[in-house]
Amino acid sequence: QVRLVESGGGLVQPGGSLRLSCAASRSIFSNSVMGWYRQAPGKQRELVASITSGARTNYADSVKGRFTISKDNAKNTVSLQMNSLKPEDTAVYYCNADYNRGMYWGQGTQVTVSS
Repeated sequence: QVRLVESGGGLVQPGGSLRLSCAASRSIFSNSVMGWYRQAPGKQRELVASITSGARTNYADSVKGRFTISKDNAKNTVSLQMNSLKPEDTAVYYCNADYNRGMYWGQGTQVTVSS
């Protein structure tokens, strides 16, 4: 079992920045794909960004150039730096681990972009 705990959400004005962090309960980054997903009210959960064990990254078109995913293998953390935030980025953001043929999710953290 893997436990994921997110932190860093909150309320920010349009154009602002937030950094989300996800701590894994044990060392899994060397053979997993870590991702950030989000779900807005009335919409399906969507992939925002992912990073492989080899640090290859992938981004949704809507966040390219604004968001950056990174990981710290030593600390078992994966982060999402979000810049130039827009109201349409408002959602609950979830950390995800695709590890050892299982999918693991954090509890989610709310990000609200509003003036």
